[in-house]
Amino acid sequence: MSHQPFENPNIQAVFDQYPDPVRKKLQSIRTMIYGVAQNIDGVGQLEETLKWGQPSYLTSQTKSGTTIRIDQIKNDPEHIAVYVSCQTTLIETFRTRHPELDYEGDRAIHFHVDDDLPIDILEDFIGMTLTYHLRKKKPVK
Repeated sequence: MSHQPFENPNIQAVFDQYPDPVRKKLQSIRTMIYGVAQNIDGVGQLEETLKWGQPSYLTSQTKSGTTIRIDQIKNDPEHIAVYVSCQTTLIETFRTRHPELDYEGDRAIHFHVDDDLPIDILEDFIGMTLTYHLRKKKPVK
């Protein structure tokens, strides 16, 4: 899996501060975010930035989705998290589909650093997040 190069040295610096296993896992999620974005019409180019000191991915160009943030959990360094806005229904919806995952309220899914990432499930979640506003605009049939 090839990684998207960092355009922002501040984001590179954040990734460089993570312990190796955490960095590798977060880089895999980062690569997944870019891959999913490229495969969904309407998402457009992502903006990678820092929000609350966390690597964050925005659909600034199209406004198709809500921000995805990734980070090591500060008070539990054996875990990483994929965060979304708690103002969305994303976690609520996903908790219904995948109750086996470890959630933090309405804002994050947690993963143990040593566990394999559930790639299909995570790609589905990323896709839902990157298209959240597109789906909200569509009329209900």
